[in-house]
Parts: sequence; C-alpha cells; structure tokens
Amino acid sequence: MILTTTEVFFTIITIALATFLTRLIPFILFPANKSIPGYIEYLGNVLPFAIIGMLIVYCLKSVSLINYPYGIPELIAITFIVFVHKWKHNLLLSIGGGTILYMVLVQIIFI
Repeated sequence: MILTTTEVFFTIITIALATFLTRLIPFILFPANKSIPGYIEYLGNVLPFAIIGMLIVYCLKSVSLINYPYGIPELIAITFIVFVHKWKHNLLLSIGGGTILYMVLVQIIFI
C-alpha cells in the first residue's frame, strides 16, 4: 500500500505529537514542587525488572529444545550476556554483544 503525500504528512505529525505528549504529560501530572505518589515510585522500582522478564519470555517462547539447533545459540548468547554483565556491569556492552553473538551464531555457525 502506497501512501499519498498528505497521508505521510499526517502520519508524521501524529507520531510527533504523540511522542511530544508522552514526554510532556509526566511533567504536568507530577510537577517538581510536589511529591510523587507512592504507587508511582513503586511502579518505577518494579516495572523495569518485570519488563526485562517479559522480554526474556518473549524472546525464548519459540525456542525448540527437540529440534536442531536445540536452543544452543540462545543458551550461548544468554550465558555470554550474564557473564559480560557480571564482569563489566555495562548494559550496552552485555546486551549489544549478546545480540551480535546471537546473530553470528544463527546466521553463520548454526545454519
């Protein structure tokens, strides 16, 4: 489906407006001179871990342990991510390196 110039323009405007509003609304709801409600602080503390858990489940949901390559590339990449993160404590290095390693494993080694 090919969009017209007008449709592309309105799509870009809509995306820009939605992005702007999602950045602006927290500052309106929780101004600097007021304290943040306890439940918002609680969510700020627990949601990052919950989202990482959901991402892990999502990434591993279709891994087959009974068909080739038996989940070996995933296991190697996860082991690498955990090892590098424990070693360097750098999220970008561990996740980026693990992603690159996984791509090399599935594209070149475990064809």
